[in-house]
Amino acid sequence: MNNTVTGSGVSVNAQAVGLVEAMVADAARLRIAVTQGALGERLIDAGSGCPGGIEAGIRIAEICMGGLGHVTLVPDATLPEWPLTLAVRSSQPVLACLGSQYAGWSLAHQDDGASFFALGSGPGRALARVEPLFEELGYADSCDSAILVLESETPPPPQVVETVAAACGLAPSRLTFVFAPTRSLAGSTQVVARSLEVALHKAHELRFPLERIVDGMAAAPLCPPHPDFVVAMGRTNDAIIYGGQVHLFVTGAKDDAGALADKLPSATSHHYGRPFADLFRSVNFDFYAMDKALFSPAKVIVTAIDHGVSFHRGALDPGLVGASFT
Repeated sequence: MNNTVTGSGVSVNAQAVGLVEAMVADAARLRIAVTQGALGERLIDAGSGCPGGIEAGIRIAEICMGGLGHVTLVPDATLPEWPLTLAVRSSQPVLACLGSQYAGWSLAHQDDGASFFALGSGPGRALARVEPLFEELGYADSCDSAILVLESETPPPPQVVETVAAACGLAPSRLTFVFAPTRSLAGSTQVVARSLEVALHKAHELRFPLERIVDGMAAAPLCPPHPDFVVAMGRTNDAIIYGGQVHLFVTGAKDDAGALADKLPSATSHHYGRPFADLFRSVNFDFYAMDKALFSPAKVIVTAIDHGVSFHRGALDPGLVGASFT
């Protein structure tokens, strides 16, 4: 699986810089706040101390994908009670989703009783390369600035900023942190817009050769936010687990494509069938006690492009989407 995306000739941070600058220029319209942190880092609050909104969440999702993905809000009659869907597509899905969007960088600090924890996603990960995943991807970015997205109520403290700056080999003033809590409109939007990334991550867990995934698109219903963190997180997960669908285009043997389709849907998990918040409570809020097979879209299509054959597996579950969203 080595050298999956090497040679793409693309800098995910450089691609995302323009999107960040456009977001900053539109700050008033997007109802976000742009400030400077204690070490000179740029902080973009998209839903903690300011309202933010769905459009800000869509912008964040495209930044998260390193400028290699497109996210649109479209009507979809598949789930009549929840007809607005976040559609995601990328012609470089491995780099966009796993090399950038995946929330794989654990950032934490505790001092004098105050604690901070967030999972970092976005293109800055490809500069730091602190995750073993990047050895498998065979990708390293080179850029004079870095962008990280945090699903967080607060901006990172100076100690975390220093950690990120050191890992990226940059001064803190070259860093941008975009943050929004899951309970916010922007936060919930950017998480639901990870439907393609969730499918790519499960394909990786299934050991499907990532270099054979050459294009992809996915969609999931936009969930209403909720002030309670567990409920809000549950809804964003349920949007994908019970209401998400993905179409992957792969090269190679059609039997391999069929095998991937068989194993990819969320219904292959023994935890499938209950709203995520209920499941999370039942395992005493231990995320690592959840079955990894659950984290995938409900409905999948895998097309073996060398053979012109497509495999359809799984199904949407409007009842469970409704039970979660209401």
